[in-house]
Amino acid sequence: MKKLFAMAFLLFSLTLVAQNKNAKASIEVDGVCKMCKERIEKASIKTKGVKSAVWNVKTHELRLIFDERKTDLKTIQANIAAVGHDTKEIKATDEAYNSVHPCCKYRDEDVKDDHKNENENEN
Repeated sequence: MKKLFAMAFLLFSLTLVAQNKNAKASIEVDGVCKMCKERIEKASIKTKGVKSAVWNVKTHELRLIFDERKTDLKTIQANIAAVGHDTKEIKATDEAYNSVHPCCKYRDEDVKDDHKNENENEN
């Protein structure tokens, strides 16, 4: 019985050590503009355990620092999808997508083209 208890305690301890309180990750999130950036970063930061979230408008890369003891990438992506933005793993519902501002309709090719032209003119 003591050996079983010791093994269980050891496995539990290893699980705690394996979780990183400053885990870093990058995920792709669909969006087209600075309003999207604000929405994506805000949804990420509101997730308990997320310490930093920075989304790049041009590359669509969201860089995260988060506490794995409090959250995981799937939860963060679900919160992003809930505000209307797709990730590689979780697609926003039509209802959530339709709630974003008309200029943020990243699934619409015309909107993407308009933002592409704007970004080129900024450089």
